[in-house]
Amino acid sequence: MRLFVDNNLPPVLARGLGALFAGSHEVISHRDKFGKTHIKDDEWIPALGAEGGWAVLSGDLNIARKRPMRELFLRSNLVGFFPKAAVMELPLHKKASRILFVWDRMERISSDVRPGVFELQIRGDQFRAL
Repeated sequence: MRLFVDNNLPPVLARGLGALFAGSHEVISHRDKFGKTHIKDDEWIPALGAEGGWAVLSGDLNIARKRPMRELFLRSNLVGFFPKAAVMELPLHKKASRILFVWDRMERISSDVRPGVFELQIRGDQFRAL
């Protein structure tokens, strides 16, 4: 899986996941991929879509829920995982634990579904389609 972690989540989370899954998955933070913190959503979304094969882990539920970003995201053929507010409020180590708990499911979804937007729940291993 190629996973892009947007700048609504800490870059250290992406680096930790990248180190943990080195050799089997590519995980990169927004800052490490684009080199700046404030590239607009309507710039990075089509850029990832043009590269192909990316899944996105984003703390910005507006991308998944509101037009025109949702439409742009889906047109870009991306799969997005958007943690609920309760997950976003967790301390970093618990947020990382939550993501690791559902990693296998994220991997399956990102390989089977294209495009799609899914909400990461606070419990269980299920995602809610948005």
